[in-house]
Amino acid sequence: MSDSRYPLIRATSGYGDPRVRSTGPGPGAGAETDPERSAMLSGRVALVLSILVGQLWAIGVGLNAWMMGQTRTAWWTAVFSAASFLVALVAWRIGDRRDR
Repeated sequence: MSDSRYPLIRATSGYGDPRVRSTGPGPGAGAETDPERSAMLSGRVALVLSILVGQLWAIGVGLNAWMMGQTRTAWWTAVFSAASFLVALVAWRIGDRRDR
């Protein structure tokens, strides 16, 4: 009996092991090859990032207005934040099913 806990696994950890046939994905793995789809994804990411920045701004302005007692401004920023979320949801739903 071998002293090693895993006697079939050599200390080379895959290097020179005949059981290892492939080292991983080939060149270009994970890259988008369809330029139209890539442009659409980039556009949607830019839209959602701008919505995120707008929502962060609205939270800051809304909290500041709420603390100052300006409830009307605070409610308008809450409505803006909800509308921004709906726009992001619509952008997600319009997209291709492959992207989910």
